[in-house]
Amino acid sequence: MVSSPSTAMTDSTPELLSPAGNWDCARAAVAAGADAIFFGLPAFNARLRADNFSNDDLPELMEFLHKHGVKGFVTMNTLIFTSELKAAEAQLHRVAEAGVDALIIQDLGLAKMAREIAPDVELHASTQMTITSPEGLQFVESLFPLERAVLARELSVKEISRFEDARSQTITPLEVFVHGALCVAYSGQCLTSESLGQRSANRGECAQACRMPYELVVDGKTQDMEEVRYLLSPQDLAAVDIIPDLVRAGVKSFKIEGRLKSPEYVAAVTRVYRKALDDAMAQRDSTVTAADRYSLEMTFSRGLTSGWLAGTDHPYLTHGRFGKKRGPLLGTITHCGGTWIELDAPLAELDPPLKAGDGVVFDAGENRDLEQGARIWKIEGKRIVFHRTYSGINFERIRPGNTLYKTSDPSLESEIRKFWQNAKLTPKKTPLHVKVTGQPGAPLVISSGHASCSSESPLQPASKHPLGTETLTKQLSRLGDTRYELASLDNQLEGDCHIAISALNRLRRELIAQLDSDLAPQERPITTTEVRLDDLLPQPSTIADSASSSPRLSVLCRTLEQVDAALAEQIHVIYCDFEDPRRYKEAVAAVRSSAAPSSTVHLATPRILKPGETGYLKLIERAEPDGLLLRNLASLQYYKDRSDLVKTADFSLNIANPITASLLKEAATLDTLTVSYDLNISQVLDLLSQAPTDWFELTLHQHMPLFHMEHCVFCTFMSEGTSYKDCGRPCEEHVVHLRDRVGQLHRLHADVGCRNTLFNGKAQTGARFHDALRKTGLKKFRVELLDEDAATTRLTLSSYQALLDGTASANELLDEVAALEKLGVTEGTLA
Repeated sequence: MVSSPSTAMTDSTPELLSPAGNWDCARAAVAAGADAIFFGLPAFNARLRADNFSNDDLPELMEFLHKHGVKGFVTMNTLIFTSELKAAEAQLHRVAEAGVDALIIQDLGLAKMAREIAPDVELHASTQMTITSPEGLQFVESLFPLERAVLARELSVKEISRFEDARSQTITPLEVFVHGALCVAYSGQCLTSESLGQRSANRGECAQACRMPYELVVDGKTQDMEEVRYLLSPQDLAAVDIIPDLVRAGVKSFKIEGRLKSPEYVAAVTRVYRKALDDAMAQRDSTVTAADRYSLEMTFSRGLTSGWLAGTDHPYLTHGRFGKKRGPLLGTITHCGGTWIELDAPLAELDPPLKAGDGVVFDAGENRDLEQGARIWKIEGKRIVFHRTYSGINFERIRPGNTLYKTSDPSLESEIRKFWQNAKLTPKKTPLHVKVTGQPGAPLVISSGHASCSSESPLQPASKHPLGTETLTKQLSRLGDTRYELASLDNQLEGDCHIAISALNRLRRELIAQLDSDLAPQERPITTTEVRLDDLLPQPSTIADSASSSPRLSVLCRTLEQVDAALAEQIHVIYCDFEDPRRYKEAVAAVRSSAAPSSTVHLATPRILKPGETGYLKLIERAEPDGLLLRNLASLQYYKDRSDLVKTADFSLNIANPITASLLKEAATLDTLTVSYDLNISQVLDLLSQAPTDWFELTLHQHMPLFHMEHCVFCTFMSEGTSYKDCGRPCEEHVVHLRDRVGQLHRLHADVGCRNTLFNGKAQTGARFHDALRKTGLKKFRVELLDEDAATTRLTLSSYQALLDGTASANELLDEVAALEKLGVTEGTLA
């Protein structure tokens, strides 16, 4: 195992980490007081729509950052496909040579590559790695050392503190998002863009489907929600008041989201959180002002909340009224006429005051794509006046009762722009602590740390003006354009000494030269090892040809009715994924008592496990299954030493390349690996060509899980409660779908942890690719059911069994499945 950098382990000074999508944002972050920035390169980063930095920019950017005492972290926070491993290897060498301080990585295989190839570059586990519990972090630490773990945004401060309580098991410093946009789905677990548009969020191509309107359909009836249409769009995170709690919880790095945002956003948000973090570290009352909060709201906001950090309050986080940017609410229109409006709030009391040129948007509860906005022409007393021609407003649509939001403040934007553009970015000086020793007849010695130099001639006795601290300080502080500044002087001269000023200056220059030869750690050229990509791939001798083996069909059931139907079809491997795991015992009993003696039952863990939720795993154990379907890092840690159970890693572990596959199979002693749902057929075939095919299972039929989220639609929009404690559990009484903009219905489920999954209404089938997959030697195929009844289950399974047996063609199967699936069939992500 390659050793890793140690500085991050020992330095507990909190860090403010800001986003940078381009050069202007990087300068703005530095000007506003960021300790580090994170940024992407053209490939392998989760914000491909940002400007990003070119490979040619990288050395200059790192030189700029280090010159000003700021660190630079490169995001390689996407899944890496097999065909991309060579390019990823080249990028690892490139970032190391440029002196990048850290890599932020999602893909476990890439993280292994980074640790082996570029061990001097810090390794940070991205939030897309979905680390939600100390047990999950412990598992990743067993794979390779980490310098940082970015936790899931769905954790509360109380849950984050559980990581600090578990320090006997984990050692990695923690990073937490404190400001910016919130994804509705767990990062690394969203397949919506991939399933609906072949634009994977795990590849930096998120289409922001969560910001779109949806209709709520309960038991087949569309609900009248009036203006509430944005059922999956959370408000933004602003944890400025929670910083002291996070410091006490043991958080090392405080991260601001926003690589797609403007430099004004970066500057405004960074300088506010610089204040908040400094206040927390000084243990003083907050100096964050009302003006600071206004700047947070104006630079970008869909409404500011504490996110999940303060605990669960579903309606507070996702009200559903809009999904776009909003600034402060100015008030409700009471009167309007022609080109003017009046509000219920006195204009004179607004702080800052409303003025000509400010931008506003009218909220009439209508389709947000049709809402109207304009700049104010002038203020006349209590009236806000808009230009009849140039405002572009259809004044006939403005009504009393509409609300008005402020969306733009040009004077604030100008102030922030001048702040970062005109900031004098002085290079950060290294503090120099100098000791001076000597006595008449001996050389003068000046030293700092390990550097030391002596005068060529001995000190002379002083007859008039002995060498004192004032003279030494004056001469030794003349450091000009060097990287140093004199921080302290320890004068240990004995007796009255004299030396020529020219000799003293020469010693100062010699000391600086010695210090420069011993560069600071972040300025040392970072080297890479001799490890190559081929050294990390599964060896060819292990890749056996199993094309002659008989294929095996497994099925994932979500009801006992489906289990009985699967048993009737003599399916060998039956996975169970029930909303209530207490019913797992019934499923095990049904399989064990069936007339299908070869059938085995394998129980699925939840997709997410938070601190304190390992009790769910114990519940699964007590059901005594034949095997497990493992869906998160914590479950891998919990069961990794169990050899009495057949263990399958599910799609949610994002196995997209042979290095990830090999790493997980060995570390968790897994029997089977589910191929990532992010792969199309070409990428699946690439993976199967580089690893043993008998390692893998591919899901041939399913309703793709789109969003998997902490946000509970049932609680938010079907109850008066705020959490599972008072919602009344409508999820147990109703069948709920969400209808998207094109009219497609998607089924919504809640799991045992009250986390919601939205499933694609259209079934996805890979039947057309079956023959190509079989030629690779792949023999394990899965059908995942959703809400099928017994008859549909049997027909679906018999159709796929016929395909695997060779008694039915892909076209015949497609015809049968299309007839069974009420909402249609697609090839989805595999196409």
